Amino acid sequence: MGREVSPLLGLERTVVRLVPYQPAWRECFEEEARRLRAALGGHMIAIEHVGSTAIEGMGAKPVLDIVVAVGSIADAAIFEQPLAPLGYEGGRDPEAPERLYFVKRTPDGRSTHHLNLTEMGSECWVSHVRFRDYLRSHPEARAEYQELKAELARKFADQRRAYTDGKAEFIKRILNLGRSEEPPG
Repeated sequence: MGREVSPLLGLERTVVRLVPYQPAWRECFEEEARRLRAALGGHMIAIEHVGSTAIEGMGAKPVLDIVVAVGSIADAAIFEQPLAPLGYEGGRDPEAPERLYFVKRTPDGRSTHHLNLTEMGSECWVSHVRFRDYLRSHPEARAEYQELKAELARKFADQRRAYTDGKAEFIKRILNLGRSEEPPG
């Protein structure tokens, strides 16, 4: 029941492969959001499709990034049990204590969904949404990011960590630009 996955999604764990933007990614997100709402019920405050698959026209790794705001992440077990039947594995992230991190994979091990559970207003929530929104509204930044990702994918085709690390400075710059555009308060 929970492991239904679009053929548009899936990437081997260490591989970096970018594919052209797929309008159906939005539908894949909406379907997964329905499943997550049913599983998490009253714990869920908000859900957002983030990452490159959420940015129209942006090529991306074929993996949906999702961020869910919940009231509290203090008790990870509350989320692990209802997410398991949907195919999600994970929990506490020692590198980012403000989130719980889950991955959904196909039976053959390809990653299809990355799920961050965090509290509304946390740095995890704000940075995911701010980055997505900035790229959606700034075509020049979107083009620069696409070019950077393509270069890194060529350079680090089988080194996902190096690919991710190579994007860090750009992401930091965009988050600062996004912060400076927000009204005070």
